[in-house]
Amino acid sequence: MIESKIKVLRKAAKVSTTQSSDKLWAVIAGNEDMVNSVAYESIASKDLVKILFREHVTIRDSFVRKRFDFIMVYGDSNKIRDLSLICKDNGGAFIKIAPYYVENEPNLVLLVAPEDAMKKFAGEAEKNSIGFSFILEDRTTGFIETDVYLTEKLSGFIRNIVDPLFKVTDVVLVTLLISVHERDDVRRICEIASRNNIFAVDFKDIVEEE
Repeated sequence: MIESKIKVLRKAAKVSTTQSSDKLWAVIAGNEDMVNSVAYESIASKDLVKILFREHVTIRDSFVRKRFDFIMVYGDSNKIRDLSLICKDNGGAFIKIAPYYVENEPNLVLLVAPEDAMKKFAGEAEKNSIGFSFILEDRTTGFIETDVYLTEKLSGFIRNIVDPLFKVTDVVLVTLLISVHERDDVRRICEIASRNNIFAVDFKDIVEEE
């Protein structure tokens, strides 16, 4: 049921970002090293692009700890394209958000989380009869950092055996921009996201800070 819901939403999504604009927002997510590279390039090009925020996220799921970083920038579209190449060459997830979406899609909410958490979120939102549509979506093709946090109490020898088994686990990270059909439901969407360990931000707050 959840899979079907996601497929329908994704099929209806407007995945094209070809709307021309001199300035864009972009969200880049993945492992810490890749995001460090993007941040470095952004700082070096501060006249062209501005870092709006950066987050380092650690999620405990059963016995596994998942770590990932993401960054949101705003600025020159050509520089944003350069940053996207750094991201995609290193297996990261990248979405660029043109002013077209801000002007034409209501109640935008940005979500970043592992794919399994996104599926739980979609199912819970559906159960609560909250209408929303997928607008933009991308996912990592590289690995994010994972480990077994309970191994901290084990001896170094055993930890060295167990940890690598989880560090190579294929955890897909998803960046998703959705449009919530009713303004009053944005708060409910953010609450559901929080319960499912999903980073969520009302895009209205980002635009108002510009």
